[in-house]
Amino acid sequence: MILLTVCRKWDMVEGKDKKGERKYEKILSFFLYCLIVLTLTGCGGSSGDDISTYTYSSELDIKNLDSSDTDDQCSLRAIHTVIDGLMKTDKKGNITYGIAKSEEVSEDGLTHMYKLRKDAKWVNGDHVTANDFVYAWHRIFKNKGNYYYMFADGIASIQGAQELSDKIDAGEELTDDDLDKMGVKALDDYTLEVKTNVRVSFLNELLAFPCFYPINEKFAEKQGSKYGKSAKTILGNGAFKMINLEPGSVAESKKNENYYDQKHVKLQRLVMKLVQEPKVAAQAFEAGETDYAPINSDLVDKYKEYDSFKQVYDGFLFYISINFKNEDLANLNVRKAISYAINRKYLCENVLKDGSQVVKGFIPSGLATSPCGVDFRKDSGDFTFYDKAQAQDLLNEGLKELGKSEITLRITYGTDKSPMGVFATYLQNALSKLDGIKVEMVATTKQDRIYNKQKNGDFDLATTRWGPDYGDPTTYLTIALSTNSSNYGKWSNSEYDQLVGQVGVESNVTKRWQEMKDAEKILLDDYAYIPVFEKGAATLQNPKVKNLVIKPCRTISFEYVEKTE
Repeated sequence: MILLTVCRKWDMVEGKDKKGERKYEKILSFFLYCLIVLTLTGCGGSSGDDISTYTYSSELDIKNLDSSDTDDQCSLRAIHTVIDGLMKTDKKGNITYGIAKSEEVSEDGLTHMYKLRKDAKWVNGDHVTANDFVYAWHRIFKNKGNYYYMFADGIASIQGAQELSDKIDAGEELTDDDLDKMGVKALDDYTLEVKTNVRVSFLNELLAFPCFYPINEKFAEKQGSKYGKSAKTILGNGAFKMINLEPGSVAESKKNENYYDQKHVKLQRLVMKLVQEPKVAAQAFEAGETDYAPINSDLVDKYKEYDSFKQVYDGFLFYISINFKNEDLANLNVRKAISYAINRKYLCENVLKDGSQVVKGFIPSGLATSPCGVDFRKDSGDFTFYDKAQAQDLLNEGLKELGKSEITLRITYGTDKSPMGVFATYLQNALSKLDGIKVEMVATTKQDRIYNKQKNGDFDLATTRWGPDYGDPTTYLTIALSTNSSNYGKWSNSEYDQLVGQVGVESNVTKRWQEMKDAEKILLDDYAYIPVFEKGAATLQNPKVKNLVIKPCRTISFEYVEKTE
């Protein structure tokens, strides 16, 4: 509009004296310069000059705000904005004390005594007590929540949790007596005792994850099945208070004036725009309607020169899940051929273009370090390779063993979460270059892919992903256990099960590290899963915003966000 107005003024003075011509030529040049600068830097910002509001766009929706039930990224992110756990994330993304103000650990490392802050309150004025944690941890087992396995052996290893998990897996109902045997006790209102079966070096990092958050018993019991389903049925104790929740549209929160750590909270309002397509989010960003917009690979070339363009590492492993009930895929050479046919470097650099990296194993880089300080990925070695000629040789050998000249494989993928469609399309092209494979595409939604097709074994190859829940290799290794409900492909290896089980009870950290390396080798030597890339995220971020904390294994923290003039 500015450019159009200036051009019209230029038309009006055309033919006038040279002095006036030069004057308007300068005006036009100035406005053209401003327009170019705006184009290159991008706009961004939720409300123009409103530095008290931060708006975040998400491709995903919020399932609910019940920390004992939900397991999706967007819901966990929303819960994190309104509830603090014993531990939380500081401004630099490190784990620090939250509701806990101190911790004492027994000499054998099995008993943790957490002293709680007395100034931490729920938004209704109730003090946050040790019983709120006991109730929440019991509740996740009682309700058979998605993350109850994280309390059991191999992860948090809390005493009694494995027995509770076994009963749930066997279809048994838990009693109050069963729950009381769990190693979490409220010694008084502000002292929480947690007992583990083995020394868990990353326990405090686990306790910053939402499934370990507290829940106000009196409030939750009053809400019943409605708990966490709306802004009115969630009670928080965190930096923000949820005031509006419209699934599929928006979640709005305001600053919690009674928050114990509110001196760090600069925002007055936080808005999460839900289920936004990347193109729509980018348009909203350019219009100044949002401060954070995730974009997909189709938009990277358009925005990569913007000052607001940022690539962030989000910690997700994208991989191929294989159905071992399919006799063709049960052949090792066929599985190896699929892996060797994937040019991961080309996919990351020329197709995704969002900062994604080639993955060398099933445990992504940067997740965990050895007792000697070496990254697991570097220490464990490389398991992924690209060689089209070798892929064809492997396929030929596999077809010979199967007694077939050609096989047909379905690639099942969800279209509602980028870059799954791009990933699946690339995989189709890569496999189609091999003689002897016919590829069929099965496009669906993420929920249908997981809970209908994969869960019921109705797939051949599925493009999927897994985000780390905590900074230890077991967050990935446990997926492949024959007893894990997420092992949809039904791969089973007794040696692997035994080894990962040993990891869960191993107190010697050096021996435990080696056992995890050995377990990954068993997994990938058999091509139980085919890891493809470590996901990066291409985003547009308001340059006037600072202190947005984005760390793999930990949800985004908005607590420290500050917007400048």
